[in-house]
Amino acid sequence: MGYLFKLGIRLFIALAIVFFGNKAVYFLLSKLTFLISYLLLFPYNPLVFGNSLIINNMKLEFIPACVAASAYVLFGLLILLTKDIRLKQGIKIFSLGAFILFIVNILRIFILAISLIEFDIRLFETLHLFFWQVFSTIFVVLTWIYLTRKFNIKTIPIYSDSKHLRKIIEFK
Repeated sequence: MGYLFKLGIRLFIALAIVFFGNKAVYFLLSKLTFLISYLLLFPYNPLVFGNSLIINNMKLEFIPACVAASAYVLFGLLILLTKDIRLKQGIKIFSLGAFILFIVNILRIFILAISLIEFDIRLFETLHLFFWQVFSTIFVVLTWIYLTRKFNIKTIPIYSDSKHLRKIIEFK
């Protein structure tokens, strides 16, 4: 298969992920995220009420954003938009990265829940905003950098393809 064909496939899959990725990740991970969060908070005797946990008369509602689907989508896009990542290598990178993202997301939920249960709503809201607005994207990018170094990836998402395409166009 030629470079342009592979690039077309990568871009098509990336486009599909943009449109359907969040829903797919939510479908796959929402119940597992809720269950593990419940088990971690079990010492607080949580009551399950739909998609919420009730602890000490406080409601911790699990909305779709709690799964952090956009983090997995961003991570997947970084892999697909990087030239020279082979299929098997991409699957390994995504699997390891998704595992890291899942563990950190569960830890995030636990920290937020403890901040609400043990402290107050102001700390919860401050931490929640920090995790949502600052930490999440930075963490995905740092995970990406770590794994690309671990797997010895030398190309840069989008940039390396653009540079290669420019060479092809100039050559013709």
